[in-house]
Amino acid sequence: MFISLWEFFYGHFFRFWMKWLLRQMTGKCELQRIFDTYVGAQRTHRIGNVIQKEKVLQKATHVVQSEVDKCVDDIMKEKNINPEKDASFKICMKMCLLQITGYKQLYLDVESVRRRPYDSDNLQHEELLMKLWNLLMPTKKLNARISKQWAEIGFQGDDPKTDFRGMGILGLINLVYFSENYTSEAHQILSRSNHPKLGYSYAIVGINLTEMAYSLLKSEALKFHLYNLVPGIPTMEHFHQFYCYLVYEFDKFWFEEEPESIMYFNLYREKFHEKIKGLLLDCNVALTLKV
Repeated sequence: MFISLWEFFYGHFFRFWMKWLLRQMTGKCELQRIFDTYVGAQRTHRIGNVIQKEKVLQKATHVVQSEVDKCVDDIMKEKNINPEKDASFKICMKMCLLQITGYKQLYLDVESVRRRPYDSDNLQHEELLMKLWNLLMPTKKLNARISKQWAEIGFQGDDPKTDFRGMGILGLINLVYFSENYTSEAHQILSRSNHPKLGYSYAIVGINLTEMAYSLLKSEALKFHLYNLVPGIPTMEHFHQFYCYLVYEFDKFWFEEEPESIMYFNLYREKFHEKIKGLLLDCNVALTLKV
């Protein structure tokens, strides 16, 4: 009860007067003080919080890239910021807005791909699936499109299209991206996934990790990571790279934990998920695959 009352009075009264007092003392608005005090992801995160709280600034979180410069000029007018006295403000504010709006657009882009189901009548989808097989099994020919051979790279059924379901074509794109850009690591992990005791279904786990990467992006848990990693607009490439990090780290985690059997997959998957979420809480985090 007391906490709720404090939050109400602070948000509606005290914060306004505190900001006014600090402005009189420093000659700078809250946004300028953040730029003077913080760097990296922490700076962008705090700028985003200020923008969301002030109605006159909220439109800045939805501005398109071509209008960012004008948006920064509008913010400077609104906050009475003299560009001659604070020459760096415009540069820093532009970068923060590109990161903030870019994160929102990245989620929309990923969601758009995720919503696209695998279509066996789509030639591009079929070619992508065959590309996955050729990347992972370069010396072995696939005898038929529908075949028990798919189990050799970790699919459950004779037709892989039934395994993509919730993640749609995104799951396949991620699998191909890792196999194409980290081919030797993909072969190594595929081989390890066939371990007689600690083995797991490579492709199915890969699709599961796509869901993990997607859910972390959706919940905004990837903000610190992407703000530190990308000094501007994050793209699908950065999402795919984060997925690759998850694949590589999950394999290490699985073998370090030595589960009693694959029946405990969900338990260890959640344990790994919690580990990653913990790492992402660090405002200085940047999770990149280093091989």
